[in-house]
Amino acid sequence: MKIVVCLKQVPHSDARLDINGDGTWIQEDNLKFEINSYDTYALEEALRIKDAGEAEVVVVSIGPDRVTQALRTALGMGADRAVHVNDSAVEGSDALGIAKVLAAIVKAESPDLVVTGLMSDDGNFSAVPPMIAELCDMPSATSVLKVDGANGSLTVERELEGGAMEVVELPKPCLLAVQTGLNQVRYASLKGIMAAKKKPIDVKTAADLGVGDQVGAGAAKVRMEKVYQPPKGEGAELLEGSTDDVVGSLMNKVKELGLL
Repeated sequence: MKIVVCLKQVPHSDARLDINGDGTWIQEDNLKFEINSYDTYALEEALRIKDAGEAEVVVVSIGPDRVTQALRTALGMGADRAVHVNDSAVEGSDALGIAKVLAAIVKAESPDLVVTGLMSDDGNFSAVPPMIAELCDMPSATSVLKVDGANGSLTVERELEGGAMEVVELPKPCLLAVQTGLNQVRYASLKGIMAAKKKPIDVKTAADLGVGDQVGAGAAKVRMEKVYQPPKGEGAELLEGSTDDVVGSLMNKVKELGLL
């Protein structure tokens, strides 16, 4: 069995985010990066399937040289090999462009299962996983919170709005976009980190994958126009007095605003 896991490297959750000079994105110089939190659960789920039986886990990521660190971390956790799309021609791609790059790798690898995070911590679009599935003509499920395998198919539980759950059976090959909390993510062991240094990372370009003319800012249908700090609102009104006075004043304010 072969499993492809799509990873994205994003700014560290504790990083200070400043807007870049032209106001189109954040300033990435000197930022600390990490694997997207949703994707760590995707990787863990793939590794658990591997632990339960014979499987090869291939991790895939797009980005500059620094992405190698994320891939080495994944290899240290137990992935077998990695594919790194390191090509400036991909910069400026929209979600569809990124999906085309990842779909090209999936088609080349012909896996039994593709696992991704539900969304990225920086973009929050949740658009790339379903696009990969569509481009690869495979069934998919999003917001997955439980995975069980049986008879060449997978039974998954996925989260719907309002806390409802849906059970879906998917034939392989298929794609799962997983939620946080699906499992308990492991740490890379010292032995795994040392072994990761010898595991292969295959570096590709968009041209290698046959999508060179379909990615980048020139091919994007969606682009980031502006990133800015939200304007400050008016100052808060402090309610003073006894508890009864404050509660009464608060209720009056709620009624005035039509919230009650």
